[in-house]
Amino acid sequence: MQPDAGASPPVAALQQAAAQLVADFMARLPHAQHSPLHELFAALAAHPERVHDIQQRYNRDQAALWASVLASSEAGGDAAGVGDEDRRFQAAEWNTLAFFRFVKACYQLNARWLRELLDAAELPADSKRRAAFIVRQLLDALAPTNFPATNPEVIRLALESGGASLRAGLDQVRDDLARGRVSMSDERAFEVGRNLAITPGAVIHQNPIAQLIQYTPRRPRVRARPLLVVPPFINKYYILDLQPENSFVRYALDQGLQVFLVSWRNIPAELGGSTWEDYIRQGVLEPIEAVLEVSGSRSLNALGFCVGGTLLTTALAVMPRRTRVTSLTLLATMLDYSDVGEIAVYVDEAYVRQCEHDFAQGGRVAGAQLAAAFASLRANELVWHFVVENYLKGRTPRAFDLLHWNGDSANLPGPLFAWYLRNLYLENSLRRPGALRLCGRPVDLSNLRMPAYLLATREDHIVPWHSAYASTRLLSGRIDFVLGASGHVAGVVNPPAAGRRSYWLNSELGGDAPAWLAHAHVQEGSWWRHWIEWLLPKSGALVGAPTALGSAAHPPLEAAPGHYVRERPP
Repeated sequence: MQPDAGASPPVAALQQAAAQLVADFMARLPHAQHSPLHELFAALAAHPERVHDIQQRYNRDQAALWASVLASSEAGGDAAGVGDEDRRFQAAEWNTLAFFRFVKACYQLNARWLRELLDAAELPADSKRRAAFIVRQLLDALAPTNFPATNPEVIRLALESGGASLRAGLDQVRDDLARGRVSMSDERAFEVGRNLAITPGAVIHQNPIAQLIQYTPRRPRVRARPLLVVPPFINKYYILDLQPENSFVRYALDQGLQVFLVSWRNIPAELGGSTWEDYIRQGVLEPIEAVLEVSGSRSLNALGFCVGGTLLTTALAVMPRRTRVTSLTLLATMLDYSDVGEIAVYVDEAYVRQCEHDFAQGGRVAGAQLAAAFASLRANELVWHFVVENYLKGRTPRAFDLLHWNGDSANLPGPLFAWYLRNLYLENSLRRPGALRLCGRPVDLSNLRMPAYLLATREDHIVPWHSAYASTRLLSGRIDFVLGASGHVAGVVNPPAAGRRSYWLNSELGGDAPAWLAHAHVQEGSWWRHWIEWLLPKSGALVGAPTALGSAAHPPLEAAPGHYVRERPP
């Protein structure tokens, strides 16, 4: 969409910025050796009679739409079968003003036309999924709500504010161009170490890849067996230690646990050659040794979140003395990559080969690149909503700690990234005993016989819950599978005091995921309470809390949260 030549300078500038955002966003979407749309067009060309029927219906609907406009009658909100339940079109003007009724109906009609063409195309499942993803992204990006000249709320705010909303939006565009990303939260509201990640503790171990934090006990008597937490390395660890009222770390401390946590490095250029094995050794095995030495315990409980859980599990599979890990908790973690959901549109043989070529000599993957890919899976909520609110309406995003964390990404080593894509996403080797060798040992998840607590979340767009359920067939110990409400992050960060959401339980794990859910019973509230009831009997006797952090071999190096978590990508 081109700027209106007669528009005022702020409107024209915002129109140009919106058009550029659409073009840039679409340019970052997945393309293999050829565009998925080329495959779609070729499939449609093979069956022209189907295209003819769809086009005939489309032409009739367009004619009816224009007739209604000429007759000054209702344009019809459901012309494309999308209806007013679409939250983008909630403003009254979309139904009360003829121009906007027409714009909405025309967009919905075109959307239905494209979806019908997609449905009519005979394509392999993977190709169809990829084409459907691109079509959806195209429709989301080109929605009339994303452009100032066709969004009635934007026009109304501009008139009411005398143009101040447009100028405020342009200021936010400039600020975000400097940041290299769309702001989802008020950047001024949060700071790591000030009001995020403020649970007291100390860094007691450090290597080039990770720091290990030991937290100060919050009770005079604690469980003898400590808990080691391995968060995902794509974002910062403090998703599990946000603010005191929703800190998972603080909750665990309040239950009398000794808590240790891995804080990943935002990889600098000189560490761009680091591998999955390096992360196993320095991010899991070294911290395990340090935790056992500092606590004096012979064993510990381990918890991993998302890809941190995948890394933790592979590390335990090659760990010589697995009995030192008494239990395993995996939160929103995939071990079986048979169905990775829509993220599969980004990962194919051509893309993985390109990554392997690009990172053969090392290099880094920008955290912002991965964040953009994940955001595209829910583009209306995580991209275009903020484009409209921040830029077109000139509103400062509200202070939201989860979204602040979401924008605080970290760079990854290229070789680790390429290995992860090849061996897990593309070839799904982790589920096959002995298919992988790490640290000189074969990887066989069936050797993990400790009890395991597996949490999935029902609306997770990164780790589909049925894929997390598939892990129950790979581990050999007693497994408790729990399904939480909400998504990948909000479903995990659900403190009991908030009294929100629910979770599903079913002790019978036979059959597939839908069968499990069909016989599960729902529990109101947070899964955190259920988890702590599961973990406390595995955490040893109550003993006096340590009076100092660290030990002679691992003295405190700096106060928590440490400096690794504060490092920002350039």
